[in-house]
Amino acid sequence: MKNRFLKTIGTTALAILMLTVFSHIRVSAQDGDDQDKNTQQKQENDSTRQRDAQRLIGTWEVQVTIRNCQTGAAIRSFPSVITFMEGGTYLESTAGIPQALKTPGHGVWSHIEGNLYQLKFKSFNFDAAGNFTGWTIIKHEPQLDRSADETASTGTFEVYAPNGVLVASGCSTTTGTRF
Repeated sequence: MKNRFLKTIGTTALAILMLTVFSHIRVSAQDGDDQDKNTQQKQENDSTRQRDAQRLIGTWEVQVTIRNCQTGAAIRSFPSVITFMEGGTYLESTAGIPQALKTPGHGVWSHIEGNLYQLKFKSFNFDAAGNFTGWTIIKHEPQLDRSADETASTGTFEVYAPNGVLVASGCSTTTGTRF
């Protein structure tokens, strides 16, 4: 009877031990499945963000309008050509200022979310005699339409003297289409 009792206890203990081990394996496998799902979801989100960011890449014809910052009234308009390059760099040329008086703008851009982006670029300024007169920094937030063939943006510009002192600032908007 004692042997039978020990066998029963041993069998029961073995069954409990096996249930404990297998239940941990099952939970561990579920955790792995959850981790796989989370990793897959993160990769899909990253892929969507990357695809959204890529939508802006290319060359655009834009119409720039300098505006009164308080009233929004247009002061003057002119065409520009801008290029958003892969990797987040940016290049700009404008008809708003003669090229002899400024360099092309060089800068960076990044994706904020959805169809919204931000950019910042700098160009150097010169007078008619070719003397360096400072630089301009322009910041804008372009927004693409659903088709990614048109864009509009609002932003600011700041003009600096050669010693780094801010001498002028203002507001501008743009509308554009792919080149």
